[in-house]
Amino acid sequence: MLRSVLIGFGLLISSTFASAELVDQSQPYEMMKEVAEISFARLKEEQPLVKEDPDYLKTIVEEELMPYVNERYAALKVIGPQLKKNKREDVLVFIDAFRGYLVASIAQVLTEYTDQTIEFGPEPQLEESRRITGVKVDIVDTPRPNIKLEFTLRRSKDGKWEAIDMIAEGVSLISSKQSEWSGKIRQEGVLAVAKDLERLAAKPIQFESKAQ
Repeated sequence: MLRSVLIGFGLLISSTFASAELVDQSQPYEMMKEVAEISFARLKEEQPLVKEDPDYLKTIVEEELMPYVNERYAALKVIGPQLKKNKREDVLVFIDAFRGYLVASIAQVLTEYTDQTIEFGPEPQLEESRRITGVKVDIVDTPRPNIKLEFTLRRSKDGKWEAIDMIAEGVSLISSKQSEWSGKIRQEGVLAVAKDLERLAAKPIQFESKAQ
């Protein structure tokens, strides 16, 4: 189940973001729908480049996803209550390492791309005072069951919506990583985890055998 969730997460991410100058970020639902078309088109068109060099997926993630992700907010949420116990400069190193880890992790998941499609749930009702909203999405992965996800976005002070979390099968990405890394952060500090993330981010992207 976890593998399917990760695949769904990566495919949703890839189909939810595109070039910043082309997309209006003032409306989260419309932003996601518009960018879906652009990003899927790029992934389809550039599959030969991806097959030749799987690390090229990192470039796609950097260009199509990361301009729309608030990795600082997500990273600070992962650190949680240990934030005040770590030096500011160490936290900044962690944020940078966390960003690299996200890029590499999503790029690896995108090796599973085989032209899946997306169905969006109803558009959420937004209130002027509301800063966080969720958009429900189904990943259609026939003949397997659809993967149901909820993408969490946060409105910044300048009115732009940014991705901060993904909830898949009821599991929050931020919460799961906080649980996974909290012990080491508490015992060894954020720099120790940052080094682990840097090692993971440096691994080359590889296509997994379908027989596995």
